[in-house]
Amino acid sequence: MILMDKLTGRQIAAARALVGITQADLAAKANISVPTLKRMEASQGEAAGMANNLGAVRSALESVGVEFIPENGGGAGVRLRKM
Repeated sequence: MILMDKLTGRQIAAARALVGITQADLAAKANISVPTLKRMEASQGEAAGMANNLGAVRSALESVGVEFIPENGGGAGVRLRKM
């Protein structure tokens, strides 16, 4: 896993939508509350939250095939990992 600097709220929401899971499902998978996930996704820019919670969300999404694409001049994003 290659870590990038920070996740954005939009990346988290886009990743969740890409794999078709609900906020409740992702929150359970990451062992965080739904309100915590909602705050992360609603963040403008960098996702708000404790580092351990953000890491748990990242890990949960990566475990179902999401790749986070770092900001590299083309904009940060998400995609499905090639299986």
